Amino acid sequence: MWDKERRSVAAVFATHGAASGTLASRLPWLSDHLQLSAGKLGIALLMTSIGAITTMPFAGRAVARFGTRATAWTLICAMAAVEVTASWMPNLLALAACTTVMGAVAGTSDMAMNAQGILVEKRLGRSIMSGLHGSWSAGVLIAALAGSLAAHAHVDARVHFAVAAAVLAVTVSWGASGFRTTNADVGLVEEKKGDVPLFVIPRGVILLIGLVGFCGIYAEVAAQDWSSVYMHRVLHGDEAEAAFTTGMFAFTMAAGRLSGDAVVGRLGAATTVRACGTLGALGGVLVVAAQSPVPAVIGFMLIGIGVSVVVPLAFAAAGHAGPNPTLGVAGVATIAYGAGMAAPGMIGGIADLTSLRVAFVAVAILAAMVALGGGLLGRNAPDAVHGVTGPRAAEAEALATEG
Repeated sequence: MWDKERRSVAAVFATHGAASGTLASRLPWLSDHLQLSAGKLGIALLMTSIGAITTMPFAGRAVARFGTRATAWTLICAMAAVEVTASWMPNLLALAACTTVMGAVAGTSDMAMNAQGILVEKRLGRSIMSGLHGSWSAGVLIAALAGSLAAHAHVDARVHFAVAAAVLAVTVSWGASGFRTTNADVGLVEEKKGDVPLFVIPRGVILLIGLVGFCGIYAEVAAQDWSSVYMHRVLHGDEAEAAFTTGMFAFTMAAGRLSGDAVVGRLGAATTVRACGTLGALGGVLVVAAQSPVPAVIGFMLIGIGVSVVVPLAFAAAGHAGPNPTLGVAGVATIAYGAGMAAPGMIGGIADLTSLRVAFVAVAILAAMVALGGGLLGRNAPDAVHGVTGPRAAEAEALATEG
């Protein structure tokens, strides 16, 4: 029964990823349609991050009031609707307003589905968060492929987005219908709704977990956004080699997430994070030291493996740290997702002052910091690998009967 709910949560993760991938796949169309330069398009994309960061601290109260099911379903449907609206916008200002709203609804729905995933993980008594985030990555890849096919067939993005919105609405409706929890289950086992703060300020262990997540996301975004540029400008690879480098990074990151739960089940969360952080640091060193394309590709692949489990395990650790998983996830996300805003600009700024090779020294250092913080991400892991045992069994049984 709980495995069935896990599949439902995975479907919602995949739908959320597909919504993100749908927009990303047609950014060239939006750019050409509105005649936006790369800098102006970057402003619109920056507003997505700003919308997410400014609303995430309030997500705990929203999810506590409306529940994970209603929040995830409503806001993921809203993501699809905003994308359709964005395709009709006449200028940069209007598009930026849409992307701000897009970031807000995407960030809050992200909190809801992660909170639900943590609740299911508690019931199962084993790690599932890495696999759920792997489902998100799979959703991005599927949507990107669909967008590529639509663009190749010269389908207008307004038509593409409308069709995609209908498909996403059906998919998230099916997935969210499998959420068995009610408002009372959203971690509010020991708290009243009135005790849930309006604005989540990360502190204590949540702050430390968030900093580990920050290091992981910085390395992830830096590699994702700059790997092709690094290959082309630093190592003088052609465009095909540059694209291949980014593809291999994305592949190893998705593979790491999809296999992460099995590894955590065998080695434990702390050991897994330490090993991945060490591989990521080694990958960063290879990238910095590479004098030819092959070592650099291997380095970016190692970074992909190194960062793959950081975000899902950071969310899981925060969610297990207290009675309310949504508040823990919101606190960590507020810090960690700030790296998504900081990384592209910081890498570019350091590169302008020194070189892109020097800028990636920071990636190696932050990956090493992930390894050092592995214990924080393992301290609140589920008690058992093959099911709920001990005192948590009673808690799981009580949760199972409330929904």
